Amino acid sequence: MALDKLGSSLTDAIKKLFKAGVVDEAAVKELVRDIQRALLQADVNVQLVLEISKRIEERALKEKVPPGISRREHVIKVVYEELTRFVGNTPVPLKVEAGKKKTIMLVGIQGSGKTTQAAKLARYYQKRGLKPGLIAGDTYRPGAYAQLQQLAARINIPIYGDPKAKDPVKVAREGLKQFSDRDLIILDTAGRHKEEKDLIKEMKDLEKHIKPDEIIMVIDGTIGQQALAQAKTFHEATPIGAIIVTKLDGSSRGGGALSAVAATGAPIKFIGTGEKIEDIEPFIPSRFVGRLLGMGDLETLLEKVHDAEIKVPQKKAKEIMSGKFTLTDMYDQFEAVKKMGPFGKVLKMLPGMSSDVPQDMLDSAEGRLDKWRVIIQSMTLEERENPKLISSSRGRRVAHGSGSSEKEVKELLKQYEMMKKMLKMMKHKKKLPFGLGGKGGLPPNFPVG
Repeated sequence: MALDKLGSSLTDAIKKLFKAGVVDEAAVKELVRDIQRALLQADVNVQLVLEISKRIEERALKEKVPPGISRREHVIKVVYEELTRFVGNTPVPLKVEAGKKKTIMLVGIQGSGKTTQAAKLARYYQKRGLKPGLIAGDTYRPGAYAQLQQLAARINIPIYGDPKAKDPVKVAREGLKQFSDRDLIILDTAGRHKEEKDLIKEMKDLEKHIKPDEIIMVIDGTIGQQALAQAKTFHEATPIGAIIVTKLDGSSRGGGALSAVAATGAPIKFIGTGEKIEDIEPFIPSRFVGRLLGMGDLETLLEKVHDAEIKVPQKKAKEIMSGKFTLTDMYDQFEAVKKMGPFGKVLKMLPGMSSDVPQDMLDSAEGRLDKWRVIIQSMTLEERENPKLISSSRGRRVAHGSGSSEKEVKELLKQYEMMKKMLKMMKHKKKLPFGLGGKGGLPPNFPVG
């Protein structure tokens, strides 16, 4: 069961409780059975599932309901708190500050995605105003240096490495000298297995000579409960300060990996949620469980909005708010929405939207946005700046050039007029729309449905 399936199963269990006429012992026991089933299908350890369900049942039935909330609300609060506790409870942020050099060493078994995570982590902090540098310390895997070099080039982050080198300690030392002016240095190392004694020894040597500020283990979310044995072996070799769990976007065993890692005591600090270089987010247990239970995660959504926000010069923002809104501006808005990621992920961060939006509606909305972007790209600069120039004959040309129909071109122009009117209406309000210096909110007429 993938994590989104786990989320929908848990949401269904909660919905069933809401629909129950009376929240009595029978209703609580049925809820606990549904939660047990969902967790077991997500590959969570049987003993751990029994412990969680026992605590939920005992607290839901025996705790005194606090004043001001119903028994139904209290039971849901108990489920939320116990699931949060089981995946890590208190978040432990990775502290990186400008002007204070920090060295991070990434370790993990082969195929866990360390090299990709090194670039993702660098990009995450680059977007927050820091200056990262990457060291290609994997001297075993052919192509490891080239892979990191390609990823670094895409995000304009410097890299140090030598594809011909054999000694990772030497490479790491030279890299640290090279990046003495960087805020954050991320060392990628060779993949190793818990049984490979030579590689484990090399990892110890690296830690001894480099003395990183933090060692982060990268674990593949698809390995399920095996993550526990791997994490323990690595932790015994070098002190693992944090964990990144990858491939949680479609993992059939993600629940097992999360619970197994949590059992080691090393905090999960980041999770990889997709294949794009932007698909990494801090692991905050309460937010994660809130999304699983359909409560949404507005904080992460607002962070994504902030990260994706197109910085519009003040003069341009004033022009747009006074009604000088062009199709070029509209295209920029679409680009900003695109940067936030797939609609499915964005909508699941809204309370109550985790499983209520049909997939075909999401696909339709995403397809429509992509289509509109292509249509605008097929227009001349003059037409984008002054859409009134688009006559029937020009509309046919644009439709032909974008591989769309005249009806779709008209639909886009209609949407443009609606956005323009809405921006005029917002002129007298203090909160600016997305991308124009405001602090949040989805763009006007976010195309869902």
